Amino acid sequence: MTKALAPGAKAPAFSMETDDGSKIALKDLKGKKIVLYFYPKDDTPGCTKEAIAFSEEIAKFKRAGAVIIGVSKDSVSKHQKFKDKHDLKVTLAADEDGKVVEKYGVWVEKNMYGRKYMGIERSTFLIDEKGVIREIWRKVKVAGHAEDVLKTIKSL
Repeated sequence: MTKALAPGAKAPAFSMETDDGSKIALKDLKGKKIVLYFYPKDDTPGCTKEAIAFSEEIAKFKRAGAVIIGVSKDSVSKHQKFKDKHDLKVTLAADEDGKVVEKYGVWVEKNMYGRKYMGIERSTFLIDEKGVIREIWRKVKVAGHAEDVLKTIKSL
């Protein structure tokens, strides 16, 4: 179990394949603000709403100097289908082996209808230009979340 991350901590390094088949790594994003959001599964209701909300605000995030990366354990091909189906504008990264969700502490025990299982806790990490975590949202409620993240970026 990794120590829980907190604002002010250095963001754990990551490198993942994205929906277009390219690689994305923390070290290649120096100088940009990064919205790294973790979600349970492609094409499920909450995850779809969240991806669409971030996609609708993508121009405002770009103007604020931020890139948005959605992360789940789904494969690159599932990400491509999800992106095409909903015309998503955000980058989706595949963490199939679960290394990144572990590093960020979002692979947690969940409980649904009394059944316990491991899954991704919907969480968002705002990482600044120097690779430092500035804000963390855990157990995210999708409604209004993209706007909250954008407001926080603008206040930095």
